[in-house]
Amino acid sequence: MRLDVSTTGRGPMFDGRAQRALNAYVDHLERRLAEEGLDILRGEMHRVFRNPTGYYESRCKVVDGNKITDSRVVYGPWLAGIGSRNYPVTKFKGYDHWTVTRDKLNRRKQGIGERLLRRYTGRM
Repeated sequence: MRLDVSTTGRGPMFDGRAQRALNAYVDHLERRLAEEGLDILRGEMHRVFRNPTGYYESRCKVVDGNKITDSRVVYGPWLAGIGSRNYPVTKFKGYDHWTVTRDKLNRRKQGIGERLLRRYTGRM
């Protein structure tokens, strides 16, 4: 007795549509997380800065769709507490706005990803 089996693959998994949808999802998720992180960062700056001028906040932005930067403002490391002129050189230990932003974003990222994924699963 002999049994021959052959299959034909059709649909999104076989013609590349699923891969394109997945790539679009990842791009959208990275952009959404960076934007959410920037919103959190700005809120944290409002919470911790004592005498804000607005310049540092205006220089913080999303670049390349997935990175948050302070545009290398010269006193950015000092504000974050990682500069060479922070404690023990001076009494100022820096603010925690970047670390709090990271922690809050890490707690929110799964929910953001799951909500966004619902838009893309129908295409797969």
